[in-house]
Amino acid sequence: MSDRGGIFAGDDPFEIAKIWLAEAEATEPNDPNAIALASVDADGMPNVRMVLLKEIEAQGAGQGAFIFYTNYESAKGREIIGSGKAAFVMHWKSLRRQIRVRGTVEREEGPRADAYYASRSLKSRLGAWASKQSQPLSGRAALVAEVAKVTAQHGPSPRRPPFWGGFRITPVEIEFWADGAFRLHDRFRWKRATPGADWAVQRLNP
Repeated sequence: MSDRGGIFAGDDPFEIAKIWLAEAEATEPNDPNAIALASVDADGMPNVRMVLLKEIEAQGAGQGAFIFYTNYESAKGREIIGSGKAAFVMHWKSLRRQIRVRGTVEREEGPRADAYYASRSLKSRLGAWASKQSQPLSGRAALVAEVAKVTAQHGPSPRRPPFWGGFRITPVEIEFWADGAFRLHDRFRWKRATPGADWAVQRLNP
């Protein structure tokens, strides 16, 4: 694309995304890696929530994935496992930019997930064991009691729960958006038929 220069330049969308995120880390006051993650339930009803993107994996040659971690038994976990698909948007007010991603999803539950879990604070690791995420809770006291229970059970070095781990989103579509004067925004969509296929890039109307 002849006019795809400046912040949109590059041959690898994952590298562009990493550059944009690095720039946001210097300007956003809180959680520059926050994404609004969308999924659908078994009836096709959409759902969206904020989670933290933990890694943009760039494998070279335009291949890679976006990785986040959660409870597999949560609403989002069940919905994503059920459909095998997800979408998200990252929006940075300080930069007036956003990235939209749509793709297929698989679990990340090997050594990488173990390493990330081990890097979390002890209280967060114990909290992952204690919280039956998305399930009804009688009160905060019940949650505190469950934390105390799992602390006694698992001690100061808990292993990663089998119901907790990562999801890898391998995109078939990535859109880079930047604010333009008079709402004449710049939008470039990277699209491919299947994960692993070659990308086609097209400018979109604002």
